[in-house]
Amino acid sequence: MDQAVEFTALREPVRVVVIDDQELFRRGLIMLVSAEDDIEVVGEASDGDQAAELVAATVPDVVLMDVQMPKTSGIEACAAIKQIVPSARIVMLTVSDEEADLYDAIKSGASGYLLKDASTDQVAQAIRLVADGQSLISPSMAAKLLEEFKTISHPSSKADSLTPRLTDRELEVLNLVARGHNNREIAKDLFISENTVKNHVRNMLEKLQLHSRVEAVMYAVREKLLDPP
Repeated sequence: MDQAVEFTALREPVRVVVIDDQELFRRGLIMLVSAEDDIEVVGEASDGDQAAELVAATVPDVVLMDVQMPKTSGIEACAAIKQIVPSARIVMLTVSDEEADLYDAIKSGASGYLLKDASTDQVAQAIRLVADGQSLISPSMAAKLLEEFKTISHPSSKADSLTPRLTDRELEVLNLVARGHNNREIAKDLFISENTVKNHVRNMLEKLQLHSRVEAVMYAVREKLLDPP
C-alpha cells in the first residue's frame, strides 16, 4: 500500500483552498489536485485581500497560496489566516526562490514552501504531508539554505554550548529534515521507524522551543548546527 492510498484510508479527503492571482495557473492547479481521490478543493481566491475571508468561510485543512500577489501579499495574508483559523496549514506555492521570502513566510506561520516548477505529484504529496502535521521546504530551497550555510560556516564554529543540547540522533534527523526529507525517508535512511522519527522531531522542537520542522531548519542554519553538504 503506497502512502497516498494509506493516507486516504485513514481520513476524509483533505479540504484545500487555492489562492493565486494568475487565473490560468489557479484553475489548472485546481483541476490537477482535484483529480486526486484524497483531496477536495473547497474554494479559490485571486488575491490576498480575499484570502482570510475565504478561509474563515470554508475552514480548510490546507491553503495553497502564492507569495507575490496584488493588494495584500501572500505573506501578509498568511499571518492573517493563522490568526483567524490557526488550524489551517499553509503552503506557499511560488516562483520566488529568494531566501528572504522563505524566512518571512515561515515567520508568518506557513508550514511549507514549494516552487511552482514542482510536479503535480509533489504538490499533492505536499498537501498530504502538511495536513498530516509535517512541514516542508522545496528540495531546491533546502539546497540553497545548505549552500548558504556552507559558505558562512566553519566546522569549529558549531554551537557546542547550546542548552539544552540536541542528541546526536536528533542532529542526524535535523540534517535530513534540512535536506527536504520527509519522515518516511528519514526512517529509511536511519533504519528506524516513522514513529521514532516523529518522537525525535517532537523532542527537538520542544528543546529548541520552536513550532515546526521548518523553523528548526532556520534555527539550525543560524546556529551552525548542520553538517555541510
